[in-house]
Amino acid sequence: MGHLKVLNPFFVRYKWHFLGGLLFVALSTIFKVYQAIIVRKGSNQIMEMMNGKSATDASVFVEHGIVIIVFALISGFFLFLMRQTIIVMSRHIEFDQKNQIYKHYQDLDPQFFKQNTTGDLMNRISEDVGRVRMYTGPAIMYLANTIVTTVTVLIFMLRINAELTLLVFLPLPILSFLIYRVSDLINKQSIKVQEELGHLTTQAQETYSAIRVIKAYAREKFFTSQMEKRGEAYKRTALKLATIEAFFGPTMILMIGLSVLITIWYGGKLTIEGKIEPGNIPEFILYVFYMTWPFASLGWVTSLIQRASGSQQRINEFLDTKPEIKNENTSVYDIGGEIEFRNVEFTYPENNITALKNVSFKIGKGQTIGITGAVGSGKSTIISLLTRQYDVSGGSIFVDGKNIKEHNLNLLRKNTGIVPQEVFLFSDTIKNNISFGAQNGTQSNEMVEQAAKDSGVYENIISFPDKFETMVGERGVTLSGGQKQRISIARAIIGKPQLLFFDDCLSAVDVETEELILQNLQKQMKGKTSILVSHRISTIKNADVIVYMKEGKISEMGTHEELLALKKDYFKLNELQTQ
Repeated sequence: MGHLKVLNPFFVRYKWHFLGGLLFVALSTIFKVYQAIIVRKGSNQIMEMMNGKSATDASVFVEHGIVIIVFALISGFFLFLMRQTIIVMSRHIEFDQKNQIYKHYQDLDPQFFKQNTTGDLMNRISEDVGRVRMYTGPAIMYLANTIVTTVTVLIFMLRINAELTLLVFLPLPILSFLIYRVSDLINKQSIKVQEELGHLTTQAQETYSAIRVIKAYAREKFFTSQMEKRGEAYKRTALKLATIEAFFGPTMILMIGLSVLITIWYGGKLTIEGKIEPGNIPEFILYVFYMTWPFASLGWVTSLIQRASGSQQRINEFLDTKPEIKNENTSVYDIGGEIEFRNVEFTYPENNITALKNVSFKIGKGQTIGITGAVGSGKSTIISLLTRQYDVSGGSIFVDGKNIKEHNLNLLRKNTGIVPQEVFLFSDTIKNNISFGAQNGTQSNEMVEQAAKDSGVYENIISFPDKFETMVGERGVTLSGGQKQRISIARAIIGKPQLLFFDDCLSAVDVETEELILQNLQKQMKGKTSILVSHRISTIKNADVIVYMKEGKISEMGTHEELLALKKDYFKLNELQTQ
């Protein structure tokens, strides 16, 4: 239960739901137990009539029946209220907990998401929270019901006969243990079923995602056989679970039968001896049925609590993870755009690869810097550090003369338009994907169209049947690589940010389209500080300053003409591309 202590604040928040649920459990149980007393009275009256000791009118039994129905309705009403308080409370807690986890996910650093798979993140916010809800709702409800029912029924049974009570109760703890064992086996097998289902789903997802590659290599039969193997493994595991679940019902019925048998045998003996009334036997049988599910649920509830504890432990692991990138400045001010790297060193924490070594350069407000170099030379890392996806390992970065760590991070990012190397589009309309880059998330149709024109994608968009309302599909799957890149550029420039970072964003377009886009971007970049990262010399040759990166260090720096005059690596790259 230690891992579940973090849920206590939620119980305090919804204390009236919780306390009300306990009250309704008690009221429902009391009205249910009183039905057995009416049955006892009716049974005694029947025996007296059969023995000629009483001339009871038959209307009395009608009255008894009406009382039982009324008590059952009242008990059912309180049972309804019990579920409306405790189960509703669990849904509120589930809602709050999912929001808490989702918000925490967004606060964590990119390093966290590189170290954990998307499937695991989704599983903890869905499956694990769902298991915790089974503790905050059904487990607590049935545990409260078991305690209240046991105490109430015991009081009534002990008042009649202690020996019979002990014998009737004897199979019930055994029932609880057996149900617990069966539930534990079901739980373990259910996990295996979920794992096999995960493998099956992953296989199907990969097949659908790579269908064009599969068809291109004529590998349909191979993937079909792989899917059949996965399906067969899942079927075997699911059938084994069904076999284990089949033991649940018979085990429960066996224990109930034993308790009823003991009640009739020993209760009949006590009735003959005159120690109890004949009506006590059907009364005890009803008590047995009242007690059966609460005791049977003990094993199930124990299993629920164990599963919830394990799930909450997994959730706590993520909730206890604190972001290293913190925003301690909430003031509002203007961002000018002057950038300076001063002896910057950086090593990626997830793999200990050193990306930057003693990097220093300065960009004046409104200037454009071009960065090129070999693959893995640290070009994209510079942009990651400027947007504070990571913090430097050594040295400092200054924006407008102030250390980047002292800036309002949210303000800095809102004033930055970035086109990442790996373009990501939301499964939404083209219009909404472009508008996403605006300060408030929405812009007029005219501004969206202008951003599309400046990024060179307008003609493509209006050729679609639905134009700007065209759905781009998952991650922009319906668009070409060049179209996705240009929509991403439109998204970056629509908000008119003061800082513009383009990370190899024109690699998927031809040279003519690149030239057109760059001409349009010149207007957007005027007066703004811009960084162009590219392998193409044609993309960066007009920049105010060009930096050539090599093995994490600045190898050359200057204008296009100055670097050509050096006749070093930049010159060789230019010769290679122009030839």
